[in-house]
Amino acid sequence: MTMKPHERVILGGAVLRNGGSRVDLLIENRVPVLRGADILSPGAVRTPCERIYLALQLMYVDPDQAVEHRETLRSLEAQVLEAAPSCRQLIERMEECVATGKLYQGLKVARELVEHERGLIADVH
Repeated sequence: MTMKPHERVILGGAVLRNGGSRVDLLIENRVPVLRGADILSPGAVRTPCERIYLALQLMYVDPDQAVEHRETLRSLEAQVLEAAPSCRQLIERMEECVATGKLYQGLKVARELVEHERGLIADVH
């Protein structure tokens, strides 16, 4: 994996930031990895679907607390489905990934969910 200058990466449970120049990292075991563009900081969360993304992100990078994050995820999904039934297909796809342990793929679907939500919000405005 190559880190760009000043890029952030979550590797396992650690947040790494490249201090300046391009860096090549060789990861020799299986650990959760999230690159900067895929990281959603808790302070940046503003919408219900972003909360879903964050809960799933936490499940992915913090497996020791996965049960608690999973409960949060389920609660948030129920709230979103009640308010926006058009999210059902994406939430079901995301849930299928979670159920099969493919959390990174679930995050990709959660990103689609956030984009769908943005479209719904734009339609309201």
